[in-house]
Amino acid sequence: MPSNIYIVDDDESVCRALKTLLMTYGFEVRTFNSAQNFFDAVPNDEPGCLLLDIHMPGLDGWETQKLILASGSKRSVIFISAEKQDSALDRALKLGAIGFLQKPVNGQTLVDLINVTSKIKDRD
Repeated sequence: MPSNIYIVDDDESVCRALKTLLMTYGFEVRTFNSAQNFFDAVPNDEPGCLLLDIHMPGLDGWETQKLILASGSKRSVIFISAEKQDSALDRALKLGAIGFLQKPVNGQTLVDLINVTSKIKDRD
């Protein structure tokens, strides 16, 4: 199980709720209100899983994922969005993310997806 979880979402209440939830499962969680703040604070080679909102001012989630891929980072990404988009899951997977969840996120589904991610990464 990856111990580091990074949440990038411009909605403070979403960051707080997800952080509280994930900490109860033993994860170490850091939150960021923008992709730029995340890039400034977290070294590219630091392992973990990134929960990434799609719609944010500045760099949106799609552009952020493209930058992560271009950097060579192996960090897992799970997209989250309040907007229901049938094409979002396909787009997320094509960009190398391991999942897409609609807000409000089901806590158990999220934790299960993070745990599956770590098993896949362990095999690499």
